[in-house]
Amino acid sequence: MAKAASALDYRELARRRLPHFLFEYIDGGSYAEVTLKRNVADLERVALRQRVLNDVSSLDLSTELFGQKLALPIALAPVGLAGMNARRGEVQAARAAEKAGIPFCLSTVSACPLDEVAQGTTKPFWFQLYMIRDRGFMRELLAKARGLGCNALVFTVDMPVPGTRYRDYRSGLAGASGMTGGLRRFAQALTKPQWAWNVGIRGRPHELGNVAPVLGKDTGLEDFFAWMRDNFDPSINWSDLEFIRSEWHGPLLIKGILDAEDAREVVKLGADGIIVSNHGGRQLDGVPSTASALPAIADAVGDDLMVMADGGIRSGLDVVRMLALGAKSVMLGRAWVYALAARGEAGVAHVLQLMEAEMRVAMALTSRTSIAQIDRSMLV
Repeated sequence: MAKAASALDYRELARRRLPHFLFEYIDGGSYAEVTLKRNVADLERVALRQRVLNDVSSLDLSTELFGQKLALPIALAPVGLAGMNARRGEVQAARAAEKAGIPFCLSTVSACPLDEVAQGTTKPFWFQLYMIRDRGFMRELLAKARGLGCNALVFTVDMPVPGTRYRDYRSGLAGASGMTGGLRRFAQALTKPQWAWNVGIRGRPHELGNVAPVLGKDTGLEDFFAWMRDNFDPSINWSDLEFIRSEWHGPLLIKGILDAEDAREVVKLGADGIIVSNHGGRQLDGVPSTASALPAIADAVGDDLMVMADGGIRSGLDVVRMLALGAKSVMLGRAWVYALAARGEAGVAHVLQLMEAEMRVAMALTSRTSIAQIDRSMLV
């Protein structure tokens, strides 16, 4: 296998290893993917002030989130079906995050259920939840997360309905149900024998682990989009979030905020943090990038909320850029999933090492020796 020198190198390795339908799922965005491209391009355009002749011999990349000391201001974002990219993939990623001293967040629609990830790790992890029509089932999920020691809840609010992702229809992951869809995916899997053996056969069961109890016999990939369409609640409104706050008494982060007015509403709700996000460009196409939306949102909430951000982060330099724009920490999405697909736990560990090394260079050349010193004064 070729040596990866960056997170984007892992993208190419993932493309070579994964069946087409899986790579298109993790790589693609909605509609024409304008927002997906903006996330990357706008972050790349953020210029930093290079400063010299300051002592940068000692750099501290640690930070604190909700009383937890982190080695890096990074968390692994929740990604649906991530466990299909490597054998029992969410467990592997959670172990890599634990060893790196950062949080891992498990998606509601993960392949590995909560208890499997808990058994595969030794420290608490975060859990992500959507608003589901069946509130009783939500209570059960929240109770299970509490019982397993999950120490933060990420509640995603920008998906009352799933976005339209053309790539998933073209690849056969969406819109091709029953035998037709299964045969298309099977044929694609046969072209990737390493994945077919390691994940396709040895990585079973292939199901939505957290929601399998309510799916009954309908637990295959063909049921993934149908379940989201039928069970995500499009009637969700601000008052519904009071239900989440009443059921979850630990740190609560609201993910999917892209507007300053919505950020102020989150403050009123009494949540502990927000994640500035457009779902990686996978929901409404044509909206602003997170890099362009972040400064106004950070100004709107001040110190009332912990502000995190995701979208377009492909390097440690991008992490520093997001922090300079106003985030206190970031979430990695595609970067860690590409690495997981290419090399499993070792790949995730390596991409985090790359991010740390790149952050150190960016901080040294902008004369910042701690995360707390990264702010807008370092922007051109």
